Amino acid sequence: MVNFQAFHGTVTMISDFMTGSNGEGEGCYTLMSVDNGNGTSVNFVVSPTTYFVDHVMIVVGDRVTGYYDANAPVPLIYPPQYRALVIAKENPNHNVKADYFNSQFESSDGQLKLNISPYTPILLTNGQAFTRNPANRNLIVIYGPSTRSIPAQTTPYEIIVWC
Repeated sequence: MVNFQAFHGTVTMISDFMTGSNGEGEGCYTLMSVDNGNGTSVNFVVSPTTYFVDHVMIVVGDRVTGYYDANAPVPLIYPPQYRALVIAKENPNHNVKADYFNSQFESSDGQLKLNISPYTPILLTNGQAFTRNPANRNLIVIYGPSTRSIPAQTTPYEIIVWC
């Protein structure tokens, strides 16, 4: 199970990231620096497998949330450098949460419960339909309004299954 953790901030730099000593992967990986405005910055290594919500192009100045696996090993450098699993650009029309959702469709942090409608698109990261039950899986949930209860409840606009 992926232990999704999020970091939210403004993109301050995007540059090429070399992965091998002999030019392997040149141009395929980027380093995205994100600053949260409170003096904390992180660098996200963006790979060809990083999922971008809504498949948007990110540029310097965009507000984003980067999700990474908190259980993955990281180099002991400052600022911290994480392998980005999911990047979501801030959008006033929807919210995004990447997390493990149990059989009751409640997130692992207990902050969000999904009320899935028969019309909620459930897709794979490649855009194809997911035909099984999305319970007990890592999900990227795109949603709008939610209740003020704990956990907050929402009917998602879209669910992406992270296989």
